[in-house]
Amino acid sequence: MKINQFAYVPTNHAAIVKELAAAQFLSARTRKMADPVMLYRELLLKFFMEKRQSRAVRIQKVANMMATTDLNAYDYTTQQAAVSRIAFYNVGLQLLGFQVGLDFELADPFTKMAALKLPTIDTDDPLTRDQLIDAWYRLLNTRTKFGQTLIDYLAGQGYYDQFKDESQFPRPFFFNGKAQAVFDTSRLIRDVVYVEAPLDTDHDGHRDLLKAEIIRPADTESSLKVPTVFTASPYDQGTNDEAADKLTHDVNHPLARKQPNKATYDDVKAPDDDPVLPEPRVIKGNTDVAEETFTKNWTYTLNDYFLARGFAVVYSAGVGTKDSDGVRTTGTKAETISATSVIEWLHGDRPAFTNRNDQIEIKAWWSNGNVAMTGRSYLGTLSTAAAMTGVTGLKTAVVEAGISNYYDYYRENGLVVAPGGFQGEDTDVLGELTFSREQSAADCLKIKDSWLAQLKKLTAGQDRETGNYNSFWDARNLLKNVNIKCDMLLVHGLNDWNVKLSHVWNLRNRLKQEPITQKLVLHQGQHEYLNNFRSVDFTDLVNLWLSNKLYDVDNAAVQTVPDVLVQDNAEAETWHTYPDWGAPSSKQYTLDDSYFTNLNENSKFSDQLPDDLFKSYVKNPNKWQHALFTKSHSKMTNHAIQLVSEPLSNDIIIDGRPKITLSASSSANVGVISVALVDYGKAKRLTAVPQVLANQQIITGYNWRKDNLREFVPEKKASAYKKFTDAHINLQNRENAYRVDNVSPDQFYTFDLDFQPTFWRLLAGHQLGIVIYGTDMDYTIRGNQAITYHVDLANSSISLPILRTDSANK
Repeated sequence: MKINQFAYVPTNHAAIVKELAAAQFLSARTRKMADPVMLYRELLLKFFMEKRQSRAVRIQKVANMMATTDLNAYDYTTQQAAVSRIAFYNVGLQLLGFQVGLDFELADPFTKMAALKLPTIDTDDPLTRDQLIDAWYRLLNTRTKFGQTLIDYLAGQGYYDQFKDESQFPRPFFFNGKAQAVFDTSRLIRDVVYVEAPLDTDHDGHRDLLKAEIIRPADTESSLKVPTVFTASPYDQGTNDEAADKLTHDVNHPLARKQPNKATYDDVKAPDDDPVLPEPRVIKGNTDVAEETFTKNWTYTLNDYFLARGFAVVYSAGVGTKDSDGVRTTGTKAETISATSVIEWLHGDRPAFTNRNDQIEIKAWWSNGNVAMTGRSYLGTLSTAAAMTGVTGLKTAVVEAGISNYYDYYRENGLVVAPGGFQGEDTDVLGELTFSREQSAADCLKIKDSWLAQLKKLTAGQDRETGNYNSFWDARNLLKNVNIKCDMLLVHGLNDWNVKLSHVWNLRNRLKQEPITQKLVLHQGQHEYLNNFRSVDFTDLVNLWLSNKLYDVDNAAVQTVPDVLVQDNAEAETWHTYPDWGAPSSKQYTLDDSYFTNLNENSKFSDQLPDDLFKSYVKNPNKWQHALFTKSHSKMTNHAIQLVSEPLSNDIIIDGRPKITLSASSSANVGVISVALVDYGKAKRLTAVPQVLANQQIITGYNWRKDNLREFVPEKKASAYKKFTDAHINLQNRENAYRVDNVSPDQFYTFDLDFQPTFWRLLAGHQLGIVIYGTDMDYTIRGNQAITYHVDLANSSISLPILRTDSANK
């Protein structure tokens, strides 16, 4: 167990005293106490809800903890003349939820605290009065056994609620720069409005109305203006799973030859569409009271967390979803405008109505105009898209596993590829999945013809025949037109094979050209949220970030949040900070270097499998992957080139985007080459899917939502290998994704191929594997064609960005 903490803001003593007084841990009386022991006793008694429980009850609770091997905590404060470091931290560990005899020993709490990564402050022994105050403040801002800060745990127990009738208690309230759970979530107000967007995607002659669902603190009814956390989720109003499944494309067919061309970017550049729009609706009245309310089946627990802390939360599904107008367009500017229109309403720049018919305007009068976007995957994608527009009011976006270019999601180097786990999905399938207007019978009938026409446009434009980059995809490249004004917090999984790492890599590198601040968190998961993990205080980092961006709290967020925070793949619950992602230099190897052993002693391989084996691997790609990557002889031995390095003498970190240069030929006039980098070495690697450590132990506010504590934990059984990056290319797209070249049978061509970016530590004794093959059962078209590939290893090379391990701040 390691409980890393990165969101703590170092605070001087004078500020600590002010914050503790504001939080009512220090009163006018206790601020004058000179005796550390007496002050310590009062702090402990206040911990157990002074205004809710009798002194006798609180004394008993303090007495239930041990300060030394002989004295309980209360007796210690009545019998000792000073507060020793060991007594303070023995009690502190128990307040943090750790059990004597199970989690630590009273004779030596410091060894356990060091192992857990729990902080102590440098004090005299015994502690002076001022040191006691500083140590108490640091303890309140230390994470508990269940991953929350101690002050957050206290808030969940009702600490702040005991002051709810005190008008002088500030709301919102910030402690160590982070918003505190001081709002009554039992009185949240839920409104529905319909934002008028500058769109007419269903071509009905009226501007599209977009349903938005608002959850806000009741305090906003009494003049408090709050910022908004906004999640644009096309899934929010329901999905059409069965209809989408029926549209899923067959991938078991031959790779087709493409007609060569000399295309340039100008040939595929998307036109700047500026359609003529219907006139805005005439406003027929105004009100401050919404007509509709709602209940939700799904919420993002990070958003729930902020509802208790003085933020409103808004969800909107966008065009083509239930109770909104328009049709789904999968990644176009129209979907971006769906999101920015809601932000504009929140900032006071766009009208919304109380219902779809009466044209009675309602303003976001409770909003302070500041907005942050949150969400993962499609949700994170829309956050990125909105941020790129520079829309006024959007102060930041927390983008988790967001797409930055839809071509890189559904295509790769001229190949039709799948997002991990979804072979056969494409823009039309995703459009159908999220077209929840279909779930309202009368509305669906009205829109049916427009939707079927739109669906045909998606199917035709995505062009599964060639896999080339074209104007359809160019219109879905979010990095094309950048006018970003807000700071960004980017989060991505190093094992995410759905939204691959090229998306956050390319986004981050593009943002480096802009005058904004960006931060990056790379974790060891697949397509996962990170806000409920024990090993990292991600929620606190976001709290610090949003308190700064949306409430303008001067909390050193930019300096405190690490520029790049990376979870170690080789050591559980371990995180490191770095100044950047991407090593500045690379190490080059030719593929016939003696450093590598060619396990199969071959330089060519057949892509065609026996029919029964092919069908078996189609049905169970995990079997195919095991046969491909195992170092032992397998049924894939003659279907790949497998190069394995010498055992490493030291750990190495591959940091950034490896590149391979191949000289290769195909026996046919088409070809697909895939390459994977593999970490060989027996180890209990981390699970890419988080495991629940404690059920419903995270409390996001008093009598409010709970969440599971999760973590990526070591596998129960050691594995022999792990693929950590890969790459694919259509041999007819050797120059780029839109130019098509000829492939002559058995003629060698030299081309460069970028792997997915990575940050991967290979341990001493492990071996680096390079596996070159054809069809990828998980991602590419599966033609099982009679093609033999030949690789000239002597004229092929690999470039590996190697990070100096001493550059990590551990």
